[in-house]
Amino acid sequence: MEKRTIDLEQVRYIAHLARLELSLEEEEKFARQLGRILSYVEKLKELDTTNVPPTSHVLPLKNVFREDALGFSLSSKEALSNAPCRKDNWFKVPKIVG
Repeated sequence: MEKRTIDLEQVRYIAHLARLELSLEEEEKFARQLGRILSYVEKLKELDTTNVPPTSHVLPLKNVFREDALGFSLSSKEALSNAPCRKDNWFKVPKIVG
């Protein structure tokens, strides 16, 4: 038994926010699908999660960044030595924002 918890007006509103144009058939289809998703979420709320620690990711993650340490770097003159176009101590590139 399918329990519809989302109506066509809500689907139209979501489609509007996503800038989607949907046919009536698509609106009805998405209303059914979203209704099933919401029903499933309601079913999940019945689970006892008292002893389940909160997680932000299903897999354990570790910091993959290296230590922040001083190291060798080029001088401005060396960095600009192969630049096809420069102005003072800066790389000169085409303007891309109007």
